Amino acid sequence: MKTILVLLSLSTAAFALDLQGDFKGPAGLQLYSLRDTFKTDPIQALDKAKALGFTTAELYSTLPLETEKLKAMLAERGITAVSGHFGYEVLKKDLAGSVKSAQYLGLKFAGVAWIPHEIGKFGEADVQRAAADFHEFGAAFKAAGIQFFYHVHGYEFRPLEKGSSETYFDLLAKATQPDLVSFEMDVFWVVLPGADPVNLLAKYPGRWSLMHLKDMRKGAMTGIYLGKAALTDDVPLGTGQVNWPAVLKQAAASGVKHYFIEDESPTVLDALPVSTKYLEAVKFQ
Repeated sequence: MKTILVLLSLSTAAFALDLQGDFKGPAGLQLYSLRDTFKTDPIQALDKAKALGFTTAELYSTLPLETEKLKAMLAERGITAVSGHFGYEVLKKDLAGSVKSAQYLGLKFAGVAWIPHEIGKFGEADVQRAAADFHEFGAAFKAAGIQFFYHVHGYEFRPLEKGSSETYFDLLAKATQPDLVSFEMDVFWVVLPGADPVNLLAKYPGRWSLMHLKDMRKGAMTGIYLGKAALTDDVPLGTGQVNWPAVLKQAAASGVKHYFIEDESPTVLDALPVSTKYLEAVKFQ
């Protein structure tokens, strides 16, 4: 009950519309943050997103609502779906249907968050296969006026060889056309393998269209290339090890268009208000 009251007390904060610090967004919510609530009560989940003041959202691939109902429920709450994730294999099986769904929902961005591969062995063959598929996906979405993207997940940042400064992400970026394939930086999954989000943003200006705002617990182990981590390593923004003023400043300079808070922790309902408050007041200098 205490958590619900906290959420409702923020209902007039209009966080996504009234940022007072240096960060100007626009910032929405990746609805996967509320996945456990969606499983039992989708109406309550969307009401919580609204209560937090979010007016934009990113959809996740296994969201348990039919497209027509989802669109209506979002509209009823004044929430616009800007971006959406689709399963890689779903796009391979029915690309036309996925494009149609994205159009119906009014998405500006549509992408995937995982490249199928043998865990721990993501390599050049996976990069080349994904690049070819991404071009096919990107062309189909582009024809519908939607930008395709790939959400990085950590395993792409393994060096090509020991001591090399080049990673498999660098190969993927070089192998894909910017007009067909953009990227979504999930800051947590960049920090986990030991990459520097500020340097990556600066290295590929214009390629990072979207960003997931997700902090990592201080002391959490890095240098991991599995794309997997303990959910408890996900902490509220401003309480972890990410230098958010530097990241957000460079993100704006590098052309990030939309930001989404994503919190996968088991204490998400308590964490989200902390994260939104942090973004309201964060200063870059």
